[in-house]
Amino acid sequence: MAMRNGCEGCSDIIKCGSSKDVLAAKPAQNVITAYDRVQRRGMSACLFGSGGTCCRNCNMGPCQIIDGIEDMLGICGVSADTVAARNFARIVAAGSASHTDHAREMVKGFIETAKGHGPHQIKDVEKLKSLAAVFDVATEDREINEIALEVGEKALAEFGKQDDEPLSMTKRATAKRQALWKKLNIFPRGVDREVVEMMHRTHMGVDQDYENIMLQASRCALSDGWGSSMLSTELTDIMFGTPVPRRSIVDLGVLKPDQVNIAVHGHEPLLAESLCIAAQDPEMVELAKKQGAKGINLAGVCCTGNEILMRRGIPVAAGFVQQEIAIATGALEAMVVDVQCTMESLAQVANGFHTDIITTNYRAKMPGGVHIQFDEHEALNSAKQILTHAIKNFKKRGECFIPEEKKLDVVVGFSHETINYMLGGRFRASYRPLNDNIINGRIRGIGVMVGCDNFRLADDTHELIARHLIKNNVLVLATGCAATSLGRAGLVNPEAARFCGDSLAEICETVGMPPVLHMGSCVDNSRILVAATQIVKEGGLGEDITDLPAIGTAPLWMSEKAVAIGQYFVASGAQVVFQDLPVSGAKKFNKYLLEGLMGPLGAHWNVESDPQKLAELMVAKIDAKREALGINKKSERVLFDMAMRRDLTGGVPGAGCHGPA
Repeated sequence: MAMRNGCEGCSDIIKCGSSKDVLAAKPAQNVITAYDRVQRRGMSACLFGSGGTCCRNCNMGPCQIIDGIEDMLGICGVSADTVAARNFARIVAAGSASHTDHAREMVKGFIETAKGHGPHQIKDVEKLKSLAAVFDVATEDREINEIALEVGEKALAEFGKQDDEPLSMTKRATAKRQALWKKLNIFPRGVDREVVEMMHRTHMGVDQDYENIMLQASRCALSDGWGSSMLSTELTDIMFGTPVPRRSIVDLGVLKPDQVNIAVHGHEPLLAESLCIAAQDPEMVELAKKQGAKGINLAGVCCTGNEILMRRGIPVAAGFVQQEIAIATGALEAMVVDVQCTMESLAQVANGFHTDIITTNYRAKMPGGVHIQFDEHEALNSAKQILTHAIKNFKKRGECFIPEEKKLDVVVGFSHETINYMLGGRFRASYRPLNDNIINGRIRGIGVMVGCDNFRLADDTHELIARHLIKNNVLVLATGCAATSLGRAGLVNPEAARFCGDSLAEICETVGMPPVLHMGSCVDNSRILVAATQIVKEGGLGEDITDLPAIGTAPLWMSEKAVAIGQYFVASGAQVVFQDLPVSGAKKFNKYLLEGLMGPLGAHWNVESDPQKLAELMVAKIDAKREALGINKKSERVLFDMAMRRDLTGGVPGAGCHGPA
């Protein structure tokens, strides 16, 4: 590959072929991307910041704390452990706030839909009724929109609960976990309250006990996982349809040379769904043809991409680390963004092309971008205005390079409901077959891969970890940019069973599923909480999530949201392992996160920077849980005769068998 602008080191980080092809092509020769900036920084990261011991929560400092040296305490006397705990807790608060604001917009959009306003409708009535039961909303002899409106209003009230009444969704957790939360006084209350209290307690001169700070960090994170994120996922499914398995493509090559290419980037499904509807409007299609294009081609980026991929099969062009590269093709008429994970450099890269960066949310404007406010009250009209602006750029397109489509097929859409149905069928949906195959050892355990891409490590890091897991018969669940990365690696389709250990391969081939199940965007990690809880309730694998042979990882975490996700998994009883955490400069607090949390929560954080060692650690943790459950020995496969089948099905002819697959 020809080197660009002296960025010789980029080839060590970029493994994705299409990314290399774009950056080597003529249109991108003068483009500066994050890969270039990583190479050109010429300095290592601040050791105090990396270790979590830089305190700037008042104006006496900033204070750079060195653990164990009395002369290097903060001016107020604050220790490294308190500073690191406060900084960590503020990361959790920021991540939780981001998911919360996202969820609030979804609830407001849901209420508008329930009132009959806008282009959307209630698509999953069964899921609406299931959620209504959670909120104690009556459904019998009532109109669907009437039910939806009451659910939406009760959901909106969840954000501002002020008393000690717990969030409604927490009743879904196991009885043992609920009792633990109550004992520790971390049962999550109103989501907004938890974020505000976390910020208050980390103000100068308030909470100075790192264990006490972490109790509130857990409660704040739980209000995200079992509150805002779960609300957003459930209401999105009800409005736009619960995902079901479908095939699509993940690659930069999904851009089209003869169509208006519009990248949809960000996190809020209301905008993306409205754009999808508007792009099919004959008026918009005709406008594109008048500009000389054959049609309109939407392509996803980041988590918005995952949302429309799962529900509509619209291809994902790029994950987080490829967002600049998508523009560098020269083939995008516009990149439409809303909130979260959009890089300020996008407008700088777009300045060298005909591409416009269209910002759509008043919370997130960008220097050099074109702002067209998306109004959920006039969703379709707003979407058409955005598309019209993008379409008119088509005639301005200059030289471009679209990499050859690699046909990186993915099968996506594995919601909790889909997995349940896939394993047990319509009338006997159940996790029983999954539990049985974990118990008998054919599935060793479950590895969860979530979170971001990051320019620190090579972009094949997710692939290296996932390949080790599935080779060792660990079923992988993936969300967010991790799922997109694994899709590019060819692991999110049934054909990837050939990379698995023998027993997992047999199960994947029998069921027709990938060994890596794409479960949605980063906000959709709540699906995994629901699935894990249902596995426990199915029986045979302990009494709580902490007993399951399962572990999660965000090996390339970048966003504060990832830390909030990690903390709500830990507080729910699940082990997690990250590449690093900004706490290493505080010995006691670091040890508390990596070991001490096991006492109160039954789970703790783990840290490992090497991808191969991280994967091996995940397998070792799974094996330890199997040992504790007494299922570490693989059982012999049992072939069920007719009498055994009848015994399982209650003698109903033709009923599904839930014996080993």
